[in-house]
Amino acid sequence: MKKTITALQAQKKNPDRISVFLDDEFAFGLYHIVAAQLRIGQQLETEEIQQLRQAEAGEKAYQRALNFLSYRVRTEIEIRRNLAKHDTPEDVVEDVLERLRRNRFVDDAYFAQTWVENRSDFRPRGRRALHSELRQKGIADEIIQETLLDLDEQALALRAAEKNARKYRRLEWPEFRKKLLGFLARRGFNYDVSAPAVEQAWARMQDEA
Repeated sequence: MKKTITALQAQKKNPDRISVFLDDEFAFGLYHIVAAQLRIGQQLETEEIQQLRQAEAGEKAYQRALNFLSYRVRTEIEIRRNLAKHDTPEDVVEDVLERLRRNRFVDDAYFAQTWVENRSDFRPRGRRALHSELRQKGIADEIIQETLLDLDEQALALRAAEKNARKYRRLEWPEFRKKLLGFLARRGFNYDVSAPAVEQAWARMQDEA
């Protein structure tokens, strides 16, 4: 049974959405992009109305994903989880992710690189810790391996050691070494990387003294 569009009105609370009236009764709201092809007097089949509702569900999920991304860069798995919390159907989630990829709004390789750079600048981590953090973010192993391929762990360990060495400056060498090695281990640096960094941090601190 066909229904006729009798009015298309911008919503007062959300101008980005259009209220659609069929046979003089409010039927549903649509985003502008979904309602763009509609006109007053147009007749819609039941199947066409269903298609509009499906398109609206997809656009709503896409806008939700964009809002989620507005706070910081996200991984695909984070977007999936966020949409799932709102009971978004799996096929809609896949369409949203494909659209985000196409528009370069989601890129796990870029996320991984940005994450590592941020950590390296402000809170240096070892390869083991970075690998674990990226796995928790849902980054694929091959992307993680590629991202960490040229990681200069020795330089990062030294930077982390020097940042924290002053906290232990009143300690004797054995205790200083123990404390700083423990700190670097918690940051994901293995012993072979940590030991030289601790020695260099100690030497520089002694030179300054």
